[in-house]
Amino acid sequence: MTRYEFLKSLGFTGAALMAALTSCVKEEDTYVPVTRIDASTVTPVTPVVPATPTTNINSITNPILKIDLATSSLKTVGAYIIQSNIVVAQVSVGAYAAVTNLCSHEPKRQVIFSQGEFYCTAHGARFDLKGVGLNSTGRSGIAAYKVATDGKILVVY
Repeated sequence: MTRYEFLKSLGFTGAALMAALTSCVKEEDTYVPVTRIDASTVTPVTPVVPATPTTNINSITNPILKIDLATSSLKTVGAYIIQSNIVVAQVSVGAYAAVTNLCSHEPKRQVIFSQGEFYCTAHGARFDLKGVGLNSTGRSGIAAYKVATDGKILVVY
């Protein structure tokens, strides 16, 4: 039984039926048809990585953070640290991203890195690696920072 049939069986008609059908739909509630793809024909895509590897990190003027990768917790993909109100995460092998930990939904410093994206634990706002909002709670986005590394030191600027 579809939701439409269920609501009609309860006696909803006309405008009341339409209001009930659309009342619980949110922006992120979209139906995406899935197409089966033969994995052997797919060419791997290089992920978008906001970190810019560089060999001369000393040329960066006005760095916000300098992190020693040998002593930090950023040793594995998915690991993150919060330092000086900035969330720094290893998003893929040797690639890093950094955003503010202040959520744009409400000014709460609860943004973390989880499952490949930045996430506010206060209200569920979600942000991509560049700080762009991914759901209605995070639609305003958050500040993202440039990141560079020489493999030993990570610079956020």
